[in-house]
Amino acid sequence: MTTEQKIARRKLSLLDLASDLGNVSTACEVMGYSRQQFYEIRCNVQTSGADGRLTPAIPMIDASTFKKAPKEEKEQGKLF
Repeated sequence: MTTEQKIARRKLSLLDLASDLGNVSTACEVMGYSRQQFYEIRCNVQTSGADGRLTPAIPMIDASTFKKAPKEEKEQGKLF
């Protein structure tokens, strides 16, 4: 079993535990996830199913792709 499969199984276990307990907060505390992560996982399962491997629907963006604004533009308030 690959690492990705283990992670996916753990995330599905979180959803099952929350369903069994009837309490999201307690399930998240037991499994070590935040409630925000729980709802993201649940959304991913609902949209792409358990076979979607629970990956985020929106790809992560590398922060190095953003350019820093020159100091003059920051001082003059020309940003956005």
